[in-house]
Amino acid sequence: MAKEQHNAKSGNAKAGGTSRRSTLKAAVVGAGAVTAVGAAASVAHADGPGRGAPTFVLVHGSGSNSFYWQPLLRELGLRGHRAIAVDLPGHGLGAYLPESYQCPQDLERLRTEPSPISKVTLSDFAAHVIGVVRRARRNGPVVLVGGSLGGVTLNAVANQVPELVAHLVYVSAFCPTEHPSVLQLMMTPEAATSSMSKIPAVQTPPELGVSRVNWRSGDPAFFAIIKEAIAADRPDAEVRALMNILEPDESAAVGASEEARGLPAKWGRVPRTFVRYTQDRTIPLPLQDLMIREADDVTPHNRFRVRSLSAPHAGPRDPGLLAHELELVARLCR
Repeated sequence: MAKEQHNAKSGNAKAGGTSRRSTLKAAVVGAGAVTAVGAAASVAHADGPGRGAPTFVLVHGSGSNSFYWQPLLRELGLRGHRAIAVDLPGHGLGAYLPESYQCPQDLERLRTEPSPISKVTLSDFAAHVIGVVRRARRNGPVVLVGGSLGGVTLNAVANQVPELVAHLVYVSAFCPTEHPSVLQLMMTPEAATSSMSKIPAVQTPPELGVSRVNWRSGDPAFFAIIKEAIAADRPDAEVRALMNILEPDESAAVGASEEARGLPAKWGRVPRTFVRYTQDRTIPLPLQDLMIREADDVTPHNRFRVRSLSAPHAGPRDPGLLAHELELVARLCR
């Protein structure tokens, strides 16, 4: 793959670095906000595949939930596959929506209103998904699929139970290895063109432990930035519908966690595929390729199987394109 070069921004190194780090930490929520079992789980199941056929377990990204995966679940079900979309702790029906986020909004209070998700860690995400994987594994092989920030949960799960996962699929998702966290990946030159830092996150105090985005903002400039970042190819009406399934809060600890790094002796044993979204402006293609290269460097005996789709961060409008890629993975697991 071609390596793209980026020039570092000039300015006061100490002040500029701190400012950029703070901005990225607040904006990490945007990286996974458009990709998504808990008490509420979404399942697709058709009678076609018998016992032993792979089960797809889909893990959403930051500020998202299982509902994002509905078009893909429907497509997989109609093709005869088992699939379940997970609501990570603090998401879906378990999400906390601040009172100040409701209408009429109290924007000043929104900056400081606490959220229980601040206590949620990557370890919590991993423990929850491991429970789902254990149950799904009784039916046959498990293909664990993650979008955007969901990729770090894939890493954490495979670090603990590689024997339970037949294949990992990163759908334009974060996969830290040599760089130990999402935050550090976002500080690389390959991330310089990311639209993530442009997303106007709510400026919450660091001690709140929350990354917060006001998806209900009526500011036309905010809408333009979001569309550019996640779904530039879609009509405005579709972008607004997408924004209305997103959740305002994400734990700030997840993007900064160094437990996100894939460990060669554990995670590195599991076969893996990376689906590159070539039009992604949130996790730009150079950053996707950097993660692929670094992962391959730490496990040269088990390299990424790489596929590409022409899609923005929100994914292809036709869910059949991604369903086809997952079908190819399923064939490798039989």
